Amino acid sequence: MAMTWVWTGMVVLSLLFGLMNGTLDAVASAAMDGAQSAVELSISMAGILCLWSGVMEVMRVCGLSDGLARAFRPLLRRLMPQASRDSETLAAVSANLSANFLGLGNAATPLGIQAARRMARGCGGIASDELCLLVVLNTASIQLLPTTVASVRAAAGCETPFDILPAVWVSSILSVCAGLLMARLLAAVGRRRP
Repeated sequence: MAMTWVWTGMVVLSLLFGLMNGTLDAVASAAMDGAQSAVELSISMAGILCLWSGVMEVMRVCGLSDGLARAFRPLLRRLMPQASRDSETLAAVSANLSANFLGLGNAATPLGIQAARRMARGCGGIASDELCLLVVLNTASIQLLPTTVASVRAAAGCETPFDILPAVWVSSILSVCAGLLMARLLAAVGRRRP
């Protein structure tokens, strides 16, 4: 709902300033150009996203994504001991992290929502430390293949969309480490409060 007000406000302000400056025709022209560019970008990205979704489906059928999720489970058992007691929750969290690891945020979102719902049971409306940790891991996610960013770069005309890999790896590892550290620190501070 808040974003509706933000976008409506931006449109109204643009129209008002265009009217006051006598450039209403330029505002209308820019809106039409922006809409056309958005449609072109969406169509060009659709093919790339379909490709990577197909790759993810092939990995799922071959068992590679399940293997990757199994590889995350020992680490997740240490990070989230409460959530790991429920095998379905642990499976959803590990599948979510493996989809994020492969850069497939669209596939990771339903799994993350499923894991968060399962983890929120019995919390009494207050997020547990492990649920907050899940949000941190999703937000900072380590990505092996940033497929969405690469598809945007390819759609924008980049000839080498994956040349950002080293920067993505370093920044995602640093962001996950910083997020884990802050989550642990804030959890410890929260436990000390009466």
